[in-house]
This record gives sequence, C-alpha cells and structure tokens, in this order.
Amino acid sequence: MNVCTQGHGDHPNQGHINALHSALWIALVFMLIEVIGGLIANSLALLSDALHMFTDVGALLLGLIVSKIAHRPTTHTMSYGYQRAEILGALVSAISLWILCAILSYEAVHRFLQPQLVEGKLVFAVATAGFIANLVMLKLLHPTQRQNLNVQAAYLHVLGDLFGSIGVILSGIILWISGWNLIDPIITLVFTLFILRGSGKVIRQSISILMEATPEGIDPRAVKRSLASLEGVDEVHDLHIWAASIHKVALSVHLVSKTSTDVLSRARDMLEKTYGIRHMTIQVEDPKGFEPRYCYDCQHNL
Repeated sequence: MNVCTQGHGDHPNQGHINALHSALWIALVFMLIEVIGGLIANSLALLSDALHMFTDVGALLLGLIVSKIAHRPTTHTMSYGYQRAEILGALVSAISLWILCAILSYEAVHRFLQPQLVEGKLVFAVATAGFIANLVMLKLLHPTQRQNLNVQAAYLHVLGDLFGSIGVILSGIILWISGWNLIDPIITLVFTLFILRGSGKVIRQSISILMEATPEGIDPRAVKRSLASLEGVDEVHDLHIWAASIHKVALSVHLVSKTSTDVLSRARDMLEKTYGIRHMTIQVEDPKGFEPRYCYDCQHNL
C-alpha cells in the first residue's frame, strides 16, 4: 500500500467554482446593461463602471479556468502540481485593475479639461441596478474568498465595482439635481483610488508567494529558536519556509544531532502543534558527518 496516498484528497472546491460561475453570468449581463446605458447617457463614470464590470468578467472567468488547472494531479516534472496557477491568476487579475485605473484616470482628466453633458436620471437608474448586481455577486463569493487567493482577487474586483456603483449613483443624483457635470470625472478618480488600494494587497501577496517568501504570520527566527531548543539538537541550518498556495505552507530544514529518530519525531510534533506546519522535510545530520558543501546557507556564506 502506498502510504503517501492516505489523507491527500485535494480536489477542487466545488463551492467556490459554483460561486464563480453564478457571479460570472451576473457580471456579464450587467456589464452589457451599463455599456448601453453609459453610451446613451454620455457618462464616463457609468462607462468606467461598465469597464470595471468587464474586468470582473475577466477575473471571474480567469478564476474558473485557474481553479481547474490548479487542482490537476502532480506529475514527475510538476512535483508540486499546479497550485500556483491560482497565484498567477490572482496576480494577472490584480495587475489588470491597475491598467484599468490608468485608463480611467486619463479619461477623467480629459473630461476635466473638456466637460460634457451627462444624463443624470439614466446614470442613477443604471448604476442602482449595477449596485444590486454587485451585492449579489459579493454574497456569492464572500464565503470562499478567504480560502483562495484567486477568488479573493475576483472578490476585490467586485468589491471595487460596488464602490464604483455607489459613486456613480451619487454622481447620477447630483447630475439629476444640479446638472454639475464635473462630478462625473471626480467620482471616476475617487473610484480608481479604491481599486488601487484593494488590488495592491493581492499583488504584494502574490509576489511574496511566487518569490517563496516566508508566509505572513510565521516568524522564521522563532521557528529556528524552537527547533534549536529541542533536546538533542546541536545546530539548525538550511531552514526554508514557503507557501505553495495561500493556505499550503511547506518547510525544509537540516538539524545537526546525534539522536536522529527522537529528534525527528519531536521536531515534527512541535512544528505542527506550534506553527500549524504539516508539510515538512527534515534532514537530521550527525555532527561528525556534517559537510558544508551540502549546506545551502553555508554555500552562500563561503
């Protein structure tokens, strides 16, 4: 019997896939409504909201594709599987938001220089419908967005669009009552700031995982001290802690010790109970047989 197959049933989370499917169709329908309404009302704010809804469609579609890729089984050449496809998808999705912000900001500045007449009533009506659609999508995605960075990126797209809809609703009310057309580009610029703030966190987190940085919430110095304090451990080196995906942490370390079996068991128990790390590779070395050329950290210090 292959003991490695026990307890490793990594299958796609059907819950978040269903949520992405439903949210995708809602985003697609209301994107078309906002495009038509924005063109008729001549509203940049409404068209910018529609453009953001278009990126929602892209983010949700990307989320579905990546979710299926990420759960493909491991192969001889892809020993960690395809889990980081989720991270790449999240990064692409977040960067697309920054490109969107650049486009919207350029158009908003242009409208400051050349204000245009905008139909306030239609802007208000279409933006209100878009706001309701975003609320429904957020409700669908919220239960799973903290479990998957790719879904979280899509969730932030929709959340940014929700703020955009609120801004466009306010813009429509002001246009309807006062006819002050400059509110349209002002709301657009405020809208881009919200998008940049939310997507920046996803970009930082994605890059951190791709660079194999130690995951947030784990102090590698504390882990090293804990390992060094174990009875029988003379030295700790080559400690590496990284994340294969947002919730899958891995660790590898070399322990110099004369009692390999007991130290290995104690180290595993401590790492799981104290730091929640279950995927680990621990190499126990006898002090007499230690050779620096097999040490990653030592090589860098030579």
